[in-house]
Amino acid sequence: MTDPIADYLTRLRNAIQANHRVVEIPASNLKKEITRILFENGYILNYKFLDDGPQGTIKIALKYHPVYKVNAIKKLIRISTPGLRKYVGYKDMPRVLNGLGIAILSTSKGVMTNKEAIKQKVGGEVLCYVY
Repeated sequence: MTDPIADYLTRLRNAIQANHRVVEIPASNLKKEITRILFENGYILNYKFLDDGPQGTIKIALKYHPVYKVNAIKKLIRISTPGLRKYVGYKDMPRVLNGLGIAILSTSKGVMTNKEAIKQKVGGEVLCYVY
């Protein structure tokens, strides 16, 4: 596997498409931070880090609307790939869905959303868009 972040996003997309309640993903520090950001912004219901095996696992409980059974995540789009990295400064920060979605960035101060990066005046690599 050459792109673990794309694999993470694809597993989430597939679980949403199949209307699963829980999805298990192999863990890494970057994936844990992305999961934390998704939880803080209300895109997932809950998460748990399990230390089983050498790598560990992330268990993510997906969030659905109680009546309409629609998932909170509409789209997950990978932006920066191993073949073509996308970097932005804080002045050129992307706005996802005119401010309704979030862009997840990897910066020198850690993994954060585009809104946090603008507040801290720091740029970085745009990992993905979520809305």
